[in-house]
Amino acid sequence: MQPLRNRWIGAAILVLVITAAGGAQAEERKTAGPTERRVRNANRRIIVSIPARKLTLIEDGRIVKVYSTAVGAEKSPTPTGTFRIITRIPNPTYYRPGEVIRPGIANPVGTRWLGLSLKGFGIHGTNRPRSIGRAASHGCIRLRNADVQELFELVRVGDVVEIRAERNEDLAEIFEAPAESAHPRPGAGSAEALD
Repeated sequence: MQPLRNRWIGAAILVLVITAAGGAQAEERKTAGPTERRVRNANRRIIVSIPARKLTLIEDGRIVKVYSTAVGAEKSPTPTGTFRIITRIPNPTYYRPGEVIRPGIANPVGTRWLGLSLKGFGIHGTNRPRSIGRAASHGCIRLRNADVQELFELVRVGDVVEIRAERNEDLAEIFEAPAESAHPRPGAGSAEALD
């Protein structure tokens, strides 16, 4: 009886979190005029290369930033295709059967969640920064918390996310070209210990 009750409580909490996030996004849409909203989403997309284990943000045909990622493990691969960001949740709560993990250092999705149009999948932070650069997730795209916080501020609901599994010339050009705003993060050598 207790596990069933916990599931119902977890489901109710999830509905509240999603509702709150939806309200915040609706508020974000209200504050931007129609022209501003179109400009923000114009020509901005994210491309994820599963083989390179990298994510790049492209805006107006320019590479803005390239981030190292963790991708899905062999037993839980990252899905491929074209999706959209449908939710942006700061300090998310993580739910798994019988367990709710509140925001904080133990949260497996880190400090930000960018939910994709494929249910259950997203781009998020991590409480395991050493997994970055590996095939280690349950299918989502993991970033270091500092990186997902930066990306969170640069993207909006509706932005396109392309996840690709193939290696080709286009991806090689994107992921080998230097990003225009690329710069080393302060304390990059010690960031994992803080993450």
